[in-house]
Amino acid sequence: MVNSFIVVGGAVFADLLLGDPQWMPHPVVLMGRAISKGESVLWTGDDRRDFFSGAALSLSVIGISAGAAYLILVIGALLGSRIEIVIAIALGWTTLAIRSLDRAAAAVEVALRANDESAARAHMPALVGREPASLDRNGMIRATIESLAESCCDGIIAPMLYLFVGGPVAAIAYKAINTLDSMLGHHDQRYEFFGKFAARLDDVANYIPARLAAAAIAAVAALNGRANSAVAAIARDAKAHASLNAGYPEAAMAGALGIQLGGLAIYDGVAEKRALLGSSERAPRIDDIRQARMIVLTGTAIFFFLMSSIRLLIAL
Repeated sequence: MVNSFIVVGGAVFADLLLGDPQWMPHPVVLMGRAISKGESVLWTGDDRRDFFSGAALSLSVIGISAGAAYLILVIGALLGSRIEIVIAIALGWTTLAIRSLDRAAAAVEVALRANDESAARAHMPALVGREPASLDRNGMIRATIESLAESCCDGIIAPMLYLFVGGPVAAIAYKAINTLDSMLGHHDQRYEFFGKFAARLDDVANYIPARLAAAAIAAVAALNGRANSAVAAIARDAKAHASLNAGYPEAAMAGALGIQLGGLAIYDGVAEKRALLGSSERAPRIDDIRQARMIVLTGTAIFFFLMSSIRLLIAL
């Protein structure tokens, strides 16, 4: 297997340079189609049967995704080491969302700065699942920052960790788990049992990355003298979040910025009262979106260099 530093470094560079080009077939799109097709065939409405059917679908999608990535790498290796490296980098690139996340948040920020709240709401679905129409100006700012913090884990830190530890195959398997959770892991009548296995598996896959993402955010906060606030918010509020993992990077971001996140959110017409994270030192500002973007990018750099250093020490 090719050197993980080369693969991860190349994948990060490609993602920062190109993002997710519309012309490029993306594995997550293929995973999504497979999940939708499987759900249409397997879902019955019977709780017990749906739990096992959902588990079987989840394991199948993960296994096929990882197996396909492994097969592509094997073919690349047969064609030569340089081809293998290029393929490994390309596969790793598809698991990262650094530029797309930053661009989506920047689009909301630009619209809000221009006082075009309609445009800002139009950009929100690229970031959050809640209803944009229910969000006022402050609500859009908070939702954007919360998404930046949570996606710092599942869009950046987690896939990068799996790339370092297990290469493109592990990172692709992670993306399959994350995609399954985003599509099936909902607490409603249809998915409560069908998506339960996918949701619990995502909890396990993100357990360490979520805490590493929170640590990365706190490390950046230290540069601005707010490390104590970030760490205090993590210790006090992270476990109050409904998610086993999302509360950690979100609480860290709230503490790093000195604002309060969480509260009332509306999904598919249903109001959901989420835990409050951080201390309300002041009202959120548009500048907080830019600051959150910089925190995510800087935290990504810190994590990359830390993992690279660890890999280098292991190789010595």
